[in-house]
Amino acid sequence: MIDEQTKAMILEALNDEYKARAFYRLVIKRFGSIQPFVNIVEAEEAHARALESLCARYGIPLPADDWDRALHPPASVLEACQAGVEGEIKNIAMYDRFLEDIDIPDIRTLFQRLQARSRDAHLPAFRRCVARGG
Repeated sequence: MIDEQTKAMILEALNDEYKARAFYRLVIKRFGSIQPFVNIVEAEEAHARALESLCARYGIPLPADDWDRALHPPASVLEACQAGVEGEIKNIAMYDRFLEDIDIPDIRTLFQRLQARSRDAHLPAFRRCVARGG
């Protein structure tokens, strides 16, 4: 059994992954199968599935995923890449905040793994996209 704070962290992380996945899908829909979005959208799907597995393990009902109706497409690929940088920085900070308080091994390990992918793979890819002008 986990406490309400831990449940809230898992759900916030899952909602953040849903939002990122929906945005990257929107970018692909608007601009086509462009890098780094086509690779990162698959990673976000894997992140969401991992968090959904945690929800199942701890009996947490899944939140609605209606981000596809809530987001607006960016005006350009550069704007999309800039939004990707901002989103990944916020994602990394979210996991920093969670990792200060979480000591349940499987949850902590997953949060660390997801944060590392954002920090070490996604953020650099979006920064390269910005550097090349979109």
